Amino acid sequence: MSDAKTVETAVLGGGCFWCLDAVFRDLDGVVAVESGYAGGPLPDPTYEAVCTGRTGHAEVVRVTFDPARLAFDDLLRVFFAIHDPTTRDRQGNDVGPQYRSAIFCRTPAQREAALRVMRELEDARAFGAPIVTEIAGDAPFYLAEGPHQDYFERNPAQPYCMFVVAPKLAKFRKAFGDRLKPRTR
Repeated sequence: MSDAKTVETAVLGGGCFWCLDAVFRDLDGVVAVESGYAGGPLPDPTYEAVCTGRTGHAEVVRVTFDPARLAFDDLLRVFFAIHDPTTRDRQGNDVGPQYRSAIFCRTPAQREAALRVMRELEDARAFGAPIVTEIAGDAPFYLAEGPHQDYFERNPAQPYCMFVVAPKLAKFRKAFGDRLKPRTR
């Protein structure tokens, strides 16, 4: 486990937080992942309120990572690979502003890295359309209710997990096999 003084956090939105949570838990250098909400003015939102699309919040994950083992730029490269950053307020069948692609930059260095990685991907024409990921400032993070934490691990037979989360996790594991935590290789 990493020393608390050496870890950093990233808050990322890329559709349903269950997908992001499952992927980032497998990424080497990630210390913890928490599902939650960020980006809206409503304090202490609930899942039901966020699902309406009217709170301004996005479903996000707060990823705690060890920058000595996982650079923020590399964390972002995984983030961009596991969702579609070219669709505004949508990921597959999940539609609404709560599913937007967003990076809530906690520091100026994170903002610079986000812009740099986005520019790199745009220059490489990594996607068939322009990236529309919101680059936002630091925002309050509200922890999602207990049942939403580590959802995939606890509910692998749930239909959404089988048909959406599992294929995304398999794609990540194939593309980033050299970056998996030892237990998941």
